[in-house]
Amino acid sequence: MVKAVLNYKVRIERMENKRKWSRMTGVMGQSGDLGSDSGGRMKGVSVMKPVVYGNIARYFGKKREEDGHTHEWTVYLKPYLNEDMSTYVKKVQFKLHESYANQTRVITRPPYEVTETGWGEFEINIKIYFQDPNERPVTIYHILKLFQSSPGTCSTTTTVLPATASLSSTPPLVLPTPPAADAAGVPPGKKILVAEAYEELVFQEPSALMHQLLLNCPKLTLGEYCHYTDFETKKKKTLENIALGKEKVNQEIMDLRAKIQIAKDTLVEFKEKFSEAQAEITSDS
Repeated sequence: MVKAVLNYKVRIERMENKRKWSRMTGVMGQSGDLGSDSGGRMKGVSVMKPVVYGNIARYFGKKREEDGHTHEWTVYLKPYLNEDMSTYVKKVQFKLHESYANQTRVITRPPYEVTETGWGEFEINIKIYFQDPNERPVTIYHILKLFQSSPGTCSTTTTVLPATASLSSTPPLVLPTPPAADAAGVPPGKKILVAEAYEELVFQEPSALMHQLLLNCPKLTLGEYCHYTDFETKKKKTLENIALGKEKVNQEIMDLRAKIQIAKDTLVEFKEKFSEAQAEITSDS
């Protein structure tokens, strides 16, 4: 059984998310080349495969006359580590907006990506099928980004590149310097937007065959392998923010406990004074 530890902010952007979550793991895959006899489940075994998904988009500078399209974009799924996912992935299905003539695109080998043109942002379903037919497909939902979002409003990490950069899911080892932005931001037509996110596919008790496939992935490239987003730095900053938040919450709890104790002491003191006053009234009478 495999599941994805999905980023919930993606599904918050759509009101249909609960309905789609129920379909997250999809339906049982059809019999593949490996056959249905892939060995029993390996009890207590768990294998995690990190992946990166997202899109890169270039603005034309103006609407295209023939169809009104404003951007060329590429949506992709790729391994986080330098490894060939086709060892355990049979195919990746990208489901685009219904306005596209060929809405469903199936890619059977790396790079798992689809390039198109358009004018609007929409949700793309990325469905991953595995070589072992006993493993259910997993669906990841990605919001196609053509325009830069305000900080904190998008679950993916966005990067701005110069217009000369390639629309490839794999960046060059040295990223081009983004164009200088003035008070109004980066000029239209002078940038490429990258929006990508980190995800983990967790295989719980895989079959013996799938376990072997997961552990024996050859390298995807002999050279260096990188992403547009520095996820390690992002992870470090996130953990630091969590630690700071935890420290702040603990301090607030301590302050609140101190206030509660002061209130308790004040109440005890008030009761003592009240008893003394009552005793004086009684003695006077």
